[in-house]
Amino acid sequence: MIYPAVYLDAASAEPLHPAARDVLAAGVERGYADPRRLHGPGRDARLLLDNAREVVAASLGVRRDEVLFTTSGTAAVHAGLLGLAPSTNSAVVTTAVEHQSVLDAASWAGLPVRSVEVDATGRADAGSVAAATRAGRTGLVVVQQANHEVGTVQPVDEIAAGLDGVPLLVDACASMGRLPLPAAWTAVAGSARKWGGPGGVGVLVVRRTARWRYPFPAPDPTERTDHGFTHVPGALAAAAALQAVVAERDDVGARQRELIDLVRARVVAIPDVDLVGDPVERLPHLVTFSCLYVDGEALVTELDRRGFGIASGSACAVDTREPSRVLGAMGALTHGNVRLSLTRDATREDVERLLDVLPGVVSDLRAEVAL
Repeated sequence: MIYPAVYLDAASAEPLHPAARDVLAAGVERGYADPRRLHGPGRDARLLLDNAREVVAASLGVRRDEVLFTTSGTAAVHAGLLGLAPSTNSAVVTTAVEHQSVLDAASWAGLPVRSVEVDATGRADAGSVAAATRAGRTGLVVVQQANHEVGTVQPVDEIAAGLDGVPLLVDACASMGRLPLPAAWTAVAGSARKWGGPGGVGVLVVRRTARWRYPFPAPDPTERTDHGFTHVPGALAAAAALQAVVAERDDVGARQRELIDLVRARVVAIPDVDLVGDPVERLPHLVTFSCLYVDGEALVTELDRRGFGIASGSACAVDTREPSRVLGAMGALTHGNVRLSLTRDATREDVERLLDVLPGVVSDLRAEVAL
């Protein structure tokens, strides 16, 4: 199979960061044993795992004993929500644009959900979140740092200031490494494949002062432990990638923001295109727009044939062809949407080549519909 020459779907998975490649190989060679064992290979694996935890903690500005590894970003959200939510009928307050993993975890636990509407950019009002929290018995608030489909950044610190001590889980799967963590949170979830680490690794950071319990079957639910058997090589590679991404994010972010500004300026010149998300308070590498009278999957297919790999549809549904719940909550077009997200190596030439072919592809697809 010939893959697209220009991969523009980093919001789904960033290619493995160069800093992680050699580390991953070394981890596979030395970190195969159970890090809980006392024999030499086990101690070696434990040393690597401790190092990975230390690097993640330093990169995020948190304590080492607050960092837990999971099997994915979704698993981190699940563990964070289920471990913080009380075992009563207290509600989970969240926003209308949260990832499906939040709703799935609350539903699985039988917890009622109060959802806060967002504005046309996808941002929730801090006062509205506070009002929803006070509207009934609330055990947990879950808010994303930045939206995974449109990139809009939420006012997390402002939201936290109005919660009167209610725990706050921040879903940072789309933003961890790309943005500094907000100041106020009880727990934060992240996904390694979004920052250039390997798939199958997530991170959950839980404040030492938080009343968090391990929410899955375990001998001692009060023990702070990783979710499942930790993939030591993956955790080590994820830590190396995160450290590198944090070190380079100012330069990479500035370059990506400039390229996305170029995309935003060019796509609005195409007739009947709806550009969504906040133009300023957003992730630097991501933009979503919808083309009226065009099927999103057809647009993805035609661009793929021309060597460009982009995404469409819902970013978190099992079937990504489903209409986007996020765009629907924003009042935007839910069909014909495409999501472009830059890798760290994306160039201006890559972006301009896409922008040169895009108007013609959209026009041709619209002509086919009109026939």
